[in-house]
Amino acid sequence: MNQAWVFGDTDASLPSELLLQILSYLDAVSLLCAGCVNRRFYHLANDNFIWIRIFSTAFSPKRSNWKVNSVEKTAMSMKLLSVGDKEAGYWKKEYITKQIASVKAALARILKPLHPYTGLPIKTKEALRMSGLGWVIILKGNSGEEYIMEHVDLSINDSSVTAVWYGRDWPRLATLSTLDLCGVTPVFMDRSKTPTKNGPRWQSLIARFNLSHLARSPELGCDGRIRTFCLPPGLVVGLWKREEELAFVMANLHFHHLVERSTFGSAAVPYELPPHTPVLDDSPERGLRGYQLHVDMHSGGVFCLCGTFRNLFTSKEYIENEYMKLSVISFKNNTEHLPLIGKVGLSWKTNVFDGCIKNCSIMDLTLLEEYGKPFWCFSSPVRMRASPVPRHGPPFPGETYRVEHADAEGRVHVQLVRIPHSSEYFIVSLALYLPVAKVNRWFGTDY
Repeated sequence: MNQAWVFGDTDASLPSELLLQILSYLDAVSLLCAGCVNRRFYHLANDNFIWIRIFSTAFSPKRSNWKVNSVEKTAMSMKLLSVGDKEAGYWKKEYITKQIASVKAALARILKPLHPYTGLPIKTKEALRMSGLGWVIILKGNSGEEYIMEHVDLSINDSSVTAVWYGRDWPRLATLSTLDLCGVTPVFMDRSKTPTKNGPRWQSLIARFNLSHLARSPELGCDGRIRTFCLPPGLVVGLWKREEELAFVMANLHFHHLVERSTFGSAAVPYELPPHTPVLDDSPERGLRGYQLHVDMHSGGVFCLCGTFRNLFTSKEYIENEYMKLSVISFKNNTEHLPLIGKVGLSWKTNVFDGCIKNCSIMDLTLLEEYGKPFWCFSSPVRMRASPVPRHGPPFPGETYRVEHADAEGRVHVQLVRIPHSSEYFIVSLALYLPVAKVNRWFGTDY
């Protein structure tokens, strides 16, 4: 039970000295809650003498013997002497800052081991559970008001996380300007307990999206009730057809640097990836070689494609319009052609209805370069569109379709054929187009 709430309306008659004595028995979380009771409790709960005790208990060096060396003793004495000189709340801020730093250090240790085949941290799912990491969206109105929403559904896929928000109390779309996607992490992490949403949390901005022209943007797909739109990177927004108002929001987050992006930024500034140090290519004349691709297509926890392709390569001859083409599945080699399992569709639900947008899904792509490091990663909605029969490919028995994705890191082009009798889709071509400028930056080359 939270002891801070037992006072009720009687606190006005209690002297501050007695209240401070009572507050001194609280732990950090209860003390922070006590500071929310009223203005008087807020000032009392900022007391530096209480917080330096909590700080010292949590972060003083732990020793196995009874002796404390003179340096540690002198440092603690200086802290105690300076307590009265600090502004109220100083040691509370120091404690919270130190707690956040310790959580980040623990997460960095967990994420250090990398998987030899995916190049991604082996223990991403463990880090998500241990940290209590979650995601919120912050809808900002044209007049400055904010609406914060916790995710309702969360699914953890092989290489991505899908978070979904829906409800009855969406603000009107016309009154909104932006949507902030943020990771939220408890300040206090106790590995022996399951993390909860109670208590203080810090926010890390992942991306900011403009909603002002959403309804006029190109559609991702629609059904009888919903129109969906894609806002890069990886956000799906569903609008009710009849009212043109928000129905749901779906964020697709690739595992690559996911924990860092969701915890190491601030509420206003996203986390910046560490600068890449070029890995010198010992034989650039041979082009790109030894690349590995893992690609999934899924929705609602159901996968229609899960493929890994190794030893991919290309040469300087395949540079076109400042892109290097990396061929994964070829038109001409039918032994490489892959089927999509089941029906392709983007599942959605709200607290009232659910449905499926045909010919749409989520694509997760992880491309590793020759040294096993992630070169290009994304998780994004994609749409299957009708496409003319390729001029340079063999004749196919059914209708042809294409799936495309493009961002600053590259382009994906997938060609599919629908078999008339079975209604199955086969991937007959898959190619990646990598910007020459990025390849040159990555390897210190000059293609």
